[in-house]
Amino acid sequence: MKNLITLFFLTLVLNSFSQNIAGKVFNKNKTPLAGVNIYFDGTTFSTISDENGNFTLNYDPKTKNILVISFMGYQTEYISDFYSNKELNIYLSLSVKDLKEVVIKRKDIFTRKQKLQLFRQEFLGKTPNGKASIIKNEEDIYFKYDKKNFVLKAFSDKPLIIISPSLGYEINYELENFEVTFGKLSIYSNDIILSYYKGFSRFEEINNSNEISMHRKKAYEGSQVHFFKNLTNNIWGTEQFLISNNGHLVDANNCFKIHKEEDSIKVEVIQNSEKDENEKFVASYDLLYNQKEESNVIFETNTFYVYKYGNNSNIENIIFSGRISEEKVGDMLPLNYVYIP
Repeated sequence: MKNLITLFFLTLVLNSFSQNIAGKVFNKNKTPLAGVNIYFDGTTFSTISDENGNFTLNYDPKTKNILVISFMGYQTEYISDFYSNKELNIYLSLSVKDLKEVVIKRKDIFTRKQKLQLFRQEFLGKTPNGKASIIKNEEDIYFKYDKKNFVLKAFSDKPLIIISPSLGYEINYELENFEVTFGKLSIYSNDIILSYYKGFSRFEEINNSNEISMHRKKAYEGSQVHFFKNLTNNIWGTEQFLISNNGHLVDANNCFKIHKEEDSIKVEVIQNSEKDENEKFVASYDLLYNQKEESNVIFETNTFYVYKYGNNSNIENIIFSGRISEEKVGDMLPLNYVYIP
């Protein structure tokens, strides 16, 4: 009964802040397109256009998510600025060519099997959730290895369809960039010095059992999103996150200044007093979650904004290592996941 009341309350809260966005999708000849995927990046908020190209999608304007418009054979469009009271007219252009036609096929010293194994590790992750996740269309992934710079790149001209059985989601992931840099000519994880991927994701719930709910709760706790939400709400403690510098616990109020604004929270990062003038970053701290999960965070920006779901404006300038960095796509939850302690 308690859970039903909680869910009813959450539904009322979400509905009270949500709005509808409407629009129509065309090709460049102004012909309406049916079956186009329209979704907010990193969420379960999605829809498809009808036979006349029309769509309506519910959203929360305070989330600051990118609206993605995706259709096979066409270039994906991304919209970050829009108004709920103004209908969107979206025109999609045909894709020039498939990526598989661009990637040069040549004999390589590393096999496709080796590259796929490395891709799974660095994209899905090596955690239990990551290892359990499956990419249904691995045949759509293409690789290029830059032997001069020791960089492996991965491409796909179709969204990757990922099944996360532990967390109960199917994820459509549009891979924008994937690069792994090695310290030498290698395909082994021990030689990696930098791993990076970027893309847009759409979540669909496929299982919501009690066991799955517990897995989701565990995946959220100690995650990157959890950290940013706690930071902006000034929640710290032995069962939460502790922050330290050079082995000494520090007061977060001496590290960050928090300014609550109308639709976001502005975070000012206070420069480490002992930081070398030649170092590019603003501050670096060690994190400890629940007295057992160790991470490090480096801020290369002195200001960033955190939005309602814990997403923020400068994630490319905030670098995690340690436990948090081990959680990749296989541990991802939709941004609109509701965490109940």
